[in-house]
Amino acid sequence: MSTIDPMVTFKLDEAAALLRNTPGLLKSWLSGIPSSWTETNTGPETFSTFDVVGHLIHGERTDWIPRMRMILEHGPTRPFEPFDRFAMFELSKGRTLASLLDEFARLREANLRELRSLNLSSEDLKREGQHPALGRVTLSQLLATWTAHDLNHIDQIARTMAHRYHDDVGPWRAYLGILSRM
Repeated sequence: MSTIDPMVTFKLDEAAALLRNTPGLLKSWLSGIPSSWTETNTGPETFSTFDVVGHLIHGERTDWIPRMRMILEHGPTRPFEPFDRFAMFELSKGRTLASLLDEFARLREANLRELRSLNLSSEDLKREGQHPALGRVTLSQLLATWTAHDLNHIDQIARTMAHRYHDDVGPWRAYLGILSRM
């Protein structure tokens, strides 16, 4: 078993492999299960699974690829548009989870196609953009964040769904770290 190497640098092909698999993972995991699993959250100002999928769609439309284009076209001279982390509440109204999962898959496929078509070099990955809150960021940081963002929300979905049985598991809660990380 290997340990995490703190000196690992971003590898676009490895990130793209994970990004490519996220829509299929979510579709396989979430399709056909009762809405009681996907429409509940863990409390005020938290996201349900349905909300997370809507949030991922909004990111595909307005965050990762548009910001990549900004870096490549304008560098740090033009700041990114601020990202509305809560836009999905309005944008997903009246939708089904199945339609959101399909849209997420289509958008992700198109975004990865565009990413591949650029044949980014290691020099391109060092190019900088201007984040409205974080300041200067590199393209590789943006793309690494896109990847970690997927993993963050996969974890969030698992925690939110597990929370439904927080009390039902009784004393086994002591062995279920997922229930202590709310």
